[in-house]
Amino acid sequence: MMDWTDRHCRYFHRQFSRHVLLYTEMVTAAALVRGDALHLLRYDDAEHPVALQLGGSDPGQLAEAVRIANGFSYDEINLNVGCPSDRVQSGCFGAVLMENAALVADCVAAMIEASDGARITVKCRIGVDDQEPREVLPAFIARVSASGVTHFAIHARKAWLQGLSPKENRDIPPLDYPLVQEMKRLFPHLEIAINGGISSLEQATGFLDAGLDGVMIGRAAYHDPAGVLGAADPVIFGRGGVTSGEQAVRAMYDYIENELARGSRLHQITRHMLGAFAGRPGARQWRRILSEGANRPGAGVELVETALQSVMQSAA
Repeated sequence: MMDWTDRHCRYFHRQFSRHVLLYTEMVTAAALVRGDALHLLRYDDAEHPVALQLGGSDPGQLAEAVRIANGFSYDEINLNVGCPSDRVQSGCFGAVLMENAALVADCVAAMIEASDGARITVKCRIGVDDQEPREVLPAFIARVSASGVTHFAIHARKAWLQGLSPKENRDIPPLDYPLVQEMKRLFPHLEIAINGGISSLEQATGFLDAGLDGVMIGRAAYHDPAGVLGAADPVIFGRGGVTSGEQAVRAMYDYIENELARGSRLHQITRHMLGAFAGRPGARQWRRILSEGANRPGAGVELVETALQSVMQSAA
């Protein structure tokens, strides 16, 4: 979710659910250590619970990145061993690390030692390229968990590092949900969350009812936050009520005004709000008004209210 789940996105998603765990976009350990990405660590306290996702393959560098992140009080720090991006491969981290469980174990051991409270977790694939997932994945989990990690979020697809683009890697390799469920049976003492192709709360509850400990939803939650996140609190956590797109949008007004006063541009925030009314009458008009107007000088909350009124009129 690089370039997607920035702090504005997360704050908006938090308006739909008070309890789901939100993840940052992936930040490289090298960039944090150099100081180039420190601005990416800033977030609003309202975003809790929130996890920082790191990319890297150098244990010392990852440990230093964790020490830097300690000052920001994240609830979780996640090592990404699943991203198939070309940029990630060239840096020797992400999904390519599925081929080196020993190095991943060293990385997370260093991260655990450096953390002053945030739990360290791993996000991975079921394998890469010609690996046999039913052999590789349990061996990978066993080796890495021996270093102290107790939570794995598993994207139930292989990553093909040669021949498929990052986008194709999200769709083309077949999903193997039963394999992820088998990992929970093999490692009952670990927390196993499932990821990949999940687009509804109904699917999520099915996996939870089957014994998995968590469900990670990415793009579906981004494109339809009301549909995926709006009822998560009562359905998944058994508390709170359903939040509508209208409620979430209006809850953003103070935040938008404060951010604009600090120098942010409206489009930096509203680009993450375009899916607020996905599948509803007026959704296209909502997207058009924001897309065309949010970049204009002086654009503010009034534009968002105008777009919201167009949705409400369409529904009337």
